[in-house]
Amino acid sequence: LVESDRVELARDLMKKAGKKLVLPEGAVIARDLSPDAERRTVKRDAIPAGWAVYDIDPDTEKSFAKIIEGAGTVVWNGPMGVFETAPFDHGTLAVARAMATATGNGAITVIGGGDSAAAVAQAGLSDRVSHVSTGGGASLEFLEGKELPGVAALDEA
Repeated sequence: LVESDRVELARDLMKKAGKKLVLPEGAVIARDLSPDAERRTVKRDAIPAGWAVYDIDPDTEKSFAKIIEGAGTVVWNGPMGVFETAPFDHGTLAVARAMATATGNGAITVIGGGDSAAAVAQAGLSDRVSHVSTGGGASLEFLEGKELPGVAALDEA
């Protein structure tokens, strides 16, 4: 789905981010979300009408893993696809494995959000990352430097 009124904003953000923003190279697509649906792997600019993106493609898994595994700090908020429905869980589980590898390489790895936390747990890797929080929005606000009511209450106690 494309929000037409947000396309220009997306272009501006992509330009501002430059090489820091890494987009998927391709996607795993299907006409509907079911385990037995016909699937295709396509480049990100070749998604036909009537098909939806449900996961990242294998090339993107590899490129994301390379970046993650070489990083010093990684914050992950949000799955790569519809990981709750196999076989569309592959990309998310690949990122979870890359996060564990990065941690093993000495990186600080932070998982923020219930879906990402569930994916790391599904992969059996919760104990192989630095921190897991089910509060995705709160994690991002904390990193932005915003005051969180729960933390403020603890500071006052």
